[in-house]
This record gives sequence, structure tokens and C-alpha cells, in this order.
Amino acid sequence: MNRSWLSIVIAAVFEVMWVIGLKHAASPIEWTGTVIAIFISFYLMIKAGEKLPVGTVYAVFVGLGTTGTILVDAFIFKQPVSVMTIVFLGILLIGVMGLKLSSDGKKESEVK
Repeated sequence: MNRSWLSIVIAAVFEVMWVIGLKHAASPIEWTGTVIAIFISFYLMIKAGEKLPVGTVYAVFVGLGTTGTILVDAFIFKQPVSVMTIVFLGILLIGVMGLKLSSDGKKESEVK
């Protein structure tokens, strides 16, 4: 996995952190952490967009962030998850993998 794809994965992790922070932050320190996570998340996504197709970067970023947020809600915050949610998450992840595979054939320099 090259650096740009790794940046997207790390950006998605920070996306999950700030989305959770928006809901659960209660103190100035927690809000500061949420804002920092927003900046890191978008910075990494923007940097990846300089090397990879922007549409693919955004779709993978949002897909991974959505999946991560739902999983954290389910496992940490004990939110119920329906079978349909799991089915649609699977479809989403298949789409994300397809986007990554479809842009792997292009060299980073060709995209820019």
C-alpha cells in the first residue's frame, strides 16, 4: 500500500474520531481534540487527493469513515445494528475496494 492510500486510511480513522467527538464531546479538551481530528482528517485527505483521483479519494474516505463510525457505535456505544445495516455496509465496502482496485492500475504521476 503506498503512502497516499495509507493517508486515506489514517484520515478515515481521524474522521471516526471527530464524528464521535461531535456527539460526545463535553469539555473544552474533548472539543479541542475533536477540532484537531477534523484538521488532521481533512489535511490527509487533501494530500492524498494531490496524488490520486479526487473522486476516488473522497469516496474511499467517506466509505471507510462511515463503516468505522457504525462499528464504533455498535461495539463501543452498544448501538443496535440491523441485518440490513450489515448488508449495506458490505455493499459499501465492496464499492470502496472496487474503487481502490480500479485506480491501482494508474501510476500516481499519470493521475496528476
